[in-house]
Amino acid sequence: MSHEGPLQELPCLNEYLEGSMLSISQKSKRKKRERIGDGLDTENTPHELIHQWSPPHKQRVVCKGKENEENQFVLARRPRKRREFSGLSWDTLPDELLLGILSCLPLQDLLRMSRVCKRWHRLAFDESLWHSVDLVGNPQLDQALGQVLMAGVLRLRCPCTCIGEPHFTHTQHLRVQHMDLSSCTVSSPFLDDIISRCRRLENLSLEGLELSDWIIQSLSQNTELVRLNLCGCSGFSPDSLGEMLKSCSRLEELNLSWCDFSTDHVKAVVSNIPSNITQLNLSGYRQNLTMEDLKDLVERCPHLVNLDLSDSVLMTTSSFPILQRLQSLRHLALSRCYQIHPAALADFEKFPELQTLEVYGLVQDTYLPILSKSLPRLQINTRPFSGVARPTEATRRDRAMWGMTCRLVFRS
Repeated sequence: MSHEGPLQELPCLNEYLEGSMLSISQKSKRKKRERIGDGLDTENTPHELIHQWSPPHKQRVVCKGKENEENQFVLARRPRKRREFSGLSWDTLPDELLLGILSCLPLQDLLRMSRVCKRWHRLAFDESLWHSVDLVGNPQLDQALGQVLMAGVLRLRCPCTCIGEPHFTHTQHLRVQHMDLSSCTVSSPFLDDIISRCRRLENLSLEGLELSDWIIQSLSQNTELVRLNLCGCSGFSPDSLGEMLKSCSRLEELNLSWCDFSTDHVKAVVSNIPSNITQLNLSGYRQNLTMEDLKDLVERCPHLVNLDLSDSVLMTTSSFPILQRLQSLRHLALSRCYQIHPAALADFEKFPELQTLEVYGLVQDTYLPILSKSLPRLQINTRPFSGVARPTEATRRDRAMWGMTCRLVFRS
C-alpha cells in the first residue's frame, strides 16, 4: 500500500520492544536523515510557514508495562488532512444576495437549485423570482401548475397545454394578474378551481375552452379585468354572462367571437356590456346579431375604436348611418356580411377617423384596386385575423403576452 504523506509516530503500550522490525526501520531512517541534514544549507528554508501550515504534532504519550519496560513499540499512521476554507461560504451570504444570484438563472436551473437544501428551496420559490413564467412547450401540467401559481406568479403563459388537477395546498387567493390558457385541454372543475382563486386578474384568455356558469361567476369577482378573450367558448347561460359583464365594469377589450351563442346571449351582451369598451369582437353570429342589437350596442358604447362584426349576415347598408355615430371608430371589420353590396363600400369615405376596413369575401381581387383608389385614406383587407383581447397576435412570432414578456421560460 502506498502512502501519500509523511508517517507520524504514535506510541502504544509496548514502549521498548527491542529488536522489532518497525523500531529498527525507524532508527535507521532517523540516522540517515541526520547524515543528510548535516550537509544541507537551511538558511532559506521557510520554517515559520512550514510550522504554521503543517498540522500540529501530538505530544508523545508513553505507556509502560511490566513485560515491555525495556522495549518501545511504535505505530505509524498518515496524518489527517485538515479542511481549510478561504474566502466566503455560501452559507454566510445574506438572503438578498442569494436572491440576486438566483434571479439570473433560467427556469430549469432554478428548480435544480431548489433541491440543494431547505434554505435554497425557500429562496428558490420566493415571490420575487416567479413574477412571470412561460410554460409553452410543456405538454402536461398537473401539480407543477399549482406550485407555480402558489409561488406568487403574476404573469402566466401556458396555451395549448394539457392541464390536470393543480393540487393547491392552501385556500389563499392567487396573485396572478395576466394569464393565457388559450386552447388548453382542461376539465371545467379544474378550470373553476383555478379561476375561483383569482381576484386580481387584469388580462385573461380562455379561448376555445368549455366553460360553465360557475366559471363565469368566478370571473365576476375579478372587477379589475381590462382584457377578456372568450373566443370560441361555450357552456354558460345568458344570465351568467350578463351578470359577469355588469361586474367587470372596467373592461376595455372584449372578444366574444364564434361562441356558442343564441339570440339571448347576444342581447345579454349588448344590454350589459360596459360603456367604456373600446375594442369589441362580435363576429360569427350570422342570424343572431340583428340591426336592433347594433343600435343598442352603439348607444351603449359610443367610444368604440375597433369593432368586428364579420359573418353577421343580417348586416346591411342600413348599418352605415348607425356606425357613423361612432366618432372614434378607426378599425372596422364587415367580412362576409353578404347583404352589403361592394359598390356601397364607397360610403366609408364619410367616416373621417376610419383607418382600416376588412371586407374579406365581399370584394373580389379584381375590384380591390378600384375600391382602394376610391378610398385612398383606408387600408383595405390588411388584417385577416382579429387581435382584439388576444394575448398574441397571429402575425407575431415572439413569446410576448399582451405586449409583456416572461422572465422564466420553459425550455424543452
